[in-house]
Order: sequence, then C-alpha cells, then structure tokens
Amino acid sequence: MAGYQPKIELVDVGRQKLRTAIWQGGGRERPLLFFNGIGANLELVGPLGEMMRERSDVVVFDMPGIGGSPAPTFPYRPSTVATWSNRILDEFGYSDVDVMGISWGGGAAQQFALTNPDRARSLVLLATSAGMVMVPGNISALSKMANPRRYIDPDYMMSNFETLYGDAADNSAMGHKSRIIAPSKLGYAYQLMAMAGWTSIHRLPFLKQPTLVMSGDKDNIVPLANARILKAVIPRSDLKIVKGGGHLFAVSRAQQVVPTIARFLDDHADDYLQQNTASAQV
Repeated sequence: MAGYQPKIELVDVGRQKLRTAIWQGGGRERPLLFFNGIGANLELVGPLGEMMRERSDVVVFDMPGIGGSPAPTFPYRPSTVATWSNRILDEFGYSDVDVMGISWGGGAAQQFALTNPDRARSLVLLATSAGMVMVPGNISALSKMANPRRYIDPDYMMSNFETLYGDAADNSAMGHKSRIIAPSKLGYAYQLMAMAGWTSIHRLPFLKQPTLVMSGDKDNIVPLANARILKAVIPRSDLKIVKGGGHLFAVSRAQQVVPTIARFLDDHADDYLQQNTASAQV
C-alpha cells in the first residue's frame, strides 16, 4: 500500500537512543531486520519496507547521528550494532528474524548473523562485501561516497547520481532525493569509522544461515566481484545478479528485486531450523 507510514519510536539501547521504524505487515512470516547503508536514514528504504510488509513486519533503525537518531555518545563497532539490534528486537518482542543489509549495512547484517546464529534464520546481502577484504570500486565514485555532501546537498547528489550509484538520475532517483535527511557530520564520521579494519572473510565459511547475495553488474561502489567472493566463501549461498543495476538497485528496481528476496525467504522459511535439529540428533 503506497504511502503506508511505519510505526516509529525512539528506543533506548543503553547509553544511546535509536530511532526505530516498524512497517507492520499483514503476513505471518518471520520479521525482517534491515540494516541500512552509510549515512542513510530509514525513510530511504521506505519502498522496500512498504513492499516487504505484505510478507512480514520490517524493522529498520537509524544509526547514531543519522536520520532521527541522537548524536553518537561514543565510537562503536559492528559488534555494538549487533548488540543494539538485539535490544531493539527484545523491546518489540521479536525472537527469530530474517536479516537483510545493503552496502555498509551488509557488513552489519553479516556481523549480526555470525554472532546470533539462533536468532538470525536467513540472510540477504545486497550490494555489499566482506569488509576490508574487498575489491574496491571506481575511485571517482568512492571519493564522492566518502563525502557526506551527497546527503547534505541534494543537488550535488543528483548531479553525481550516475557516478555514485551506476543508475541514471530518473524518477526513482528523484524519489530517493525527496526522502533524504542529512546526517550529522559526527554521525557520518562515526559510522564510517565503525567498519575501519573490519572483515568477515575468515568467519563466513562457518556461516550457517541460508544466504542470498545480490549485486548489480553496474555497481561503481561495490563491484560485482565482491558478491562473487561472498558466494564462494559462504557455504549455503545463492547469487543473483541484477543486470544493469547500480549500487541502489534494491530501491531503483524494487519491483524486480523484492519478489526475488521474498521467494528466497519463503523457500528457506524452515530449513535452517531443520538443519540444526538434524545436526543435534547426529
């Protein structure tokens, strides 16, 4: 339902409050915990939240100093983000969840799945990498991505949209522009530093969850080669390539992408539990 407004609350996760949104779904499947990209406020995934809520609840939160969350009170790491996520899920009474992350949020999603194997049942990784061990993107795109001006100055973002995201600045880009809330400089810097030196590459071979890896073949920021690396090292993974898709394919091509994600989650709704039950009986 277009224009559906999520339930939004400020949740205390311990020394920090985080603005959290829930798109309350009509379906009965597991809730979906979503981790956003760097500097991105929760409104930017509104199209995904609205479409996925037909299947289940969707939970998204702003990082400190991003969107509507208060400024960070201390530096944090991906493990901190996983702890915050658990507290948010506990606050709303969620137990098992499916987990999805895009770009920076893909690293946070990996961290959450690795440290919470009994809570994270399935994993979806969009336009992301294994962290420090990655094939770098286009230098021009990366230099613009590191500049928070792409959020603070919408005209700058639109004029560099194709360089940044690999997609032409069409109607979907205009919608993206209208949903932007500029991050604070401190919030952006802390989020950028959170992943400094972090990698999951040595732990991914032990990842138990069924995992869907998706990448656009025109991604200037996280090239397709990174998705191939994730597919190679994650035991129970599938790779889907979005032809012509840039870094924001999950939003710009939501009509194409969301059904693929929903089918994957539905196909693996029970097999994680069955696999662990079988392992316990051996």
